[in-house]
Amino acid sequence: MLTILDRDRRFNRRAFLRIGSLALGGMSLADMLAVKSRAAETRQLIKDRSVIFLFLHGGPSQIETFDPKMTAPAEFRSATGELATRIPGVTFGGTFPRLAALADKLSVVRSFVTGDGNHDIKPIVGRDSFGANLGSIYSRIAGRNHPQTCLPTNVALFPKAVEPRSQPANMSFGRFNATGTLGSGFAPFDPSVGGDVQNDMRLAVPLNRLDDRRRLLTGLDQVRWQLAEQRMLDGMDRIREQALQTVLGGVADAFDLTREDRRTLERYDTAPLVRPENIDRRWRNYNNYVDNARTLGCLLLLARRLCERGCGFVTVTTNFVWDMHADVNNAPVGEGMRYMGTPLDFALSAFIEDLEARGLSERILLVACGEMGRTPRINNNGGRDHWGGLAPLLLTGGGLRMGQVIGRSNRTGGEPASNPVRIQNLVATIMGTLFDMGELRLVPSMPREIAQVMTGWEPIPGL
Repeated sequence: MLTILDRDRRFNRRAFLRIGSLALGGMSLADMLAVKSRAAETRQLIKDRSVIFLFLHGGPSQIETFDPKMTAPAEFRSATGELATRIPGVTFGGTFPRLAALADKLSVVRSFVTGDGNHDIKPIVGRDSFGANLGSIYSRIAGRNHPQTCLPTNVALFPKAVEPRSQPANMSFGRFNATGTLGSGFAPFDPSVGGDVQNDMRLAVPLNRLDDRRRLLTGLDQVRWQLAEQRMLDGMDRIREQALQTVLGGVADAFDLTREDRRTLERYDTAPLVRPENIDRRWRNYNNYVDNARTLGCLLLLARRLCERGCGFVTVTTNFVWDMHADVNNAPVGEGMRYMGTPLDFALSAFIEDLEARGLSERILLVACGEMGRTPRINNNGGRDHWGGLAPLLLTGGGLRMGQVIGRSNRTGGEPASNPVRIQNLVATIMGTLFDMGELRLVPSMPREIAQVMTGWEPIPGL
């Protein structure tokens, strides 16, 4: 709850000033509104589009997701079977019935190669992003805050952003908030880490406490009433007044899931799909499985709300859950896909249908992949091990061509049988969705590696 009223219910000026200087994305609102968010030279490059990067941490299997290989020998084919999709002749793994029915609204790449079988976060932060989160590159070009809505342009969402009981974000295999040489000011805004925004504005909204969290809205209404009655704004400078009104308006609203229709919340809610009591506790990844099911859908809903209101890049991940060796840490692939594939199918299908219903399919691109794929042969324990030769990749929205499969894999699903799609191609597709890349190299203030190197990469063919 905002601590903004003193004991005799008179407006507390100190609290008012505190609200007016809340830091969003590394800049106070008052300072941000007092200056231009980015030089005019870059405005012409920025498209009215956003990207959500859903990182499937741990490395999902290409076979149990979107390339089942049911004609291969038993030790290679999908442990979850296959399902026919809306695309003739194309099947998905058996835990994706909803996505199979929406296959005409998405595209999958069956020749995606991440380069190695190491646990890291290389598609979102790595060599091909110059050591920075891709969203940090976006905010370096577009500015840290949206010029109209004042939202941070680069946000990272982890389970704690929507469910306080969740574990902290897993940075063991790479820092999602890395900025490379761009400077710490361009790090993704993380509403789950605490600080003024989290403590004062209560951004985390677990579904089982929606009614309690409506106190935030009551508190904001009390602020408005006090301001109107006591005319506290009369002697204030215009910039600080605008900053306060921003906090009382769109910024708080963007992070407030209680503003969504309850039917929409239920459509995104993945928690009932995989209850904690139905997950085998012998796996050391048990808490990760629980966090994923509890939060995945709500994280995507929050990401949609942010992009709808002007955020340009949102990283979403539910920590380290897709590692399916069938060892002491991880379930076998068949069991693991019940824990992981079912919520992913539900959440992504809700997202795709929601974008279409809201007319946002052209404006928002969602990318889903992990750091690697899985061995084509199932191991003796029923799991699949690390594999850098092929990995699953799904894209939807962004004004790209949907309803297709790009590339082919070999008979056992271990290597590309067509030209490989690499991380550089994915980065070029993402950046081409967000910017006019042909003009980017002409902007004098752009870092050389972004302006000269990235603009030479080819986007994924066919999209």
